[in-house]
Amino acid sequence: MGEVFAGRYELIDPIGRGGVGAVWRAWDHRRRRYVAAKVLQQSDAHTLLRFVREQALRIEHPHVLAPASWAADDDKVLFTMDLVSGGSLAHVIGDYGPLPPRFVCLLLDQLLSGLSTVHAEGVVHRDIKPANILMEATGSGRPHLRLSDFGISMRKGEPRLTETNYVVGTPGYFAPEQMMGAEPDFPADLFAVGLVALYLLQGQKPDAQALVEHFAAHGTPGAPEGIPEPLWQVLAGLLQPDPHARFRTATGARKALTAAVEMLPETGPDDEPVEVFDQIGPLPDGFGPDGPVTAPPEAPQQPSDRQDPAPPPVSMSETGSFHLAPPPAASPPSAAPPGVAPPQQEPHPQPGWRQPGFQQPPAAPYAADAPPAYAAGAPDPSQAPTSGVPHDPSATRPYTGRQHQQFPPVPAPPVQHAAPHPPVRRTRPGPPPKVAVPVLVVALVCFAVGIWALTQV
Repeated sequence: MGEVFAGRYELIDPIGRGGVGAVWRAWDHRRRRYVAAKVLQQSDAHTLLRFVREQALRIEHPHVLAPASWAADDDKVLFTMDLVSGGSLAHVIGDYGPLPPRFVCLLLDQLLSGLSTVHAEGVVHRDIKPANILMEATGSGRPHLRLSDFGISMRKGEPRLTETNYVVGTPGYFAPEQMMGAEPDFPADLFAVGLVALYLLQGQKPDAQALVEHFAAHGTPGAPEGIPEPLWQVLAGLLQPDPHARFRTATGARKALTAAVEMLPETGPDDEPVEVFDQIGPLPDGFGPDGPVTAPPEAPQQPSDRQDPAPPPVSMSETGSFHLAPPPAASPPSAAPPGVAPPQQEPHPQPGWRQPGFQQPPAAPYAADAPPAYAAGAPDPSQAPTSGVPHDPSATRPYTGRQHQQFPPVPAPPVQHAAPHPPVRRTRPGPPPKVAVPVLVVALVCFAVGIWALTQV
């Protein structure tokens, strides 16, 4: 079993690593599901403030992977999010290389859809790249991506956590204005989306610096090889070096993309389908699809009112029923008052056991505060009787020795059942009715006289 964080999140195995922390697969004991937990590795004030900013984001969108909850334990902090097991776009390119244009358009549409919601919340992501775009494990079905890692994101108008002329992000996916130290804005995210689209279509990281220089020197170039012209016009609108000539919103870029898809050729039967499978790997020992694997519970023991230790429980039978606990050992007869014979318990006669002249040994006395034995001397508990009849051995000896003689019938005492009777509640005796009734009458007369006297005052 892994380390339990803050009494709720059980860390299982690491599945990734970011700039400020490691990402673990974890089990949420409260919600009973697997989650991804990002654990902060550094504890300096600057990193902690970024961590707090990231966990404070609460953006609900099917194509956005934002933090869902957070916890702190001593000097460690973490936040959790949904567990996405299909890897990132980098894994997809590593498996298939350049992707078909229609498949790229589908991914691009989902990315712009999620980014439009992020921008509507006033948040600039600032680190859009293939490694931060995760894929659900959908197999050969419709792909589903999630924009993740808001570690350096910020809301417009918030104070920057970096010094002037200091750029944060991933080299190769910076917008030109970011390199000039401009304030983070939405068009910078759209420039990174255009670079990601080129990466998916060409199967390799584009040279952003050369691309910007070509745009600045020669204007919009022609469509690169393998990219349809309608799709390239949309990408060119995302990759303009001048942010004012670029798409201003993700919603506008998405509308242009929808129009371009209608002019793309249909997917041919020879095109290889793109499949997205689980990239995390199987769960380690001790964990299953429904959480940590626990040992099966032991068979419950039968309750007993006896004070002495109970015998070990009998294991469950193969048919699903359970055996009763074996009968307790017979206790020695307790001392009886002088002149009173202790009650005896007669075992139930078994076939083939009674023989002429055979005398049964006296059974253990019945105790009112403990369940009686299911058998007195019987080796098989399943053949034991549930009740016994007290008898006098001297009275049964002539009957077993000479069965042809007749004796006057003896009334049988009441049958004692196997289940223990509740203890009889003893009450202290009160006065006899001859005394209680006159006392009550006198009390009522006194009460009436008192009431009358009060009314005369």
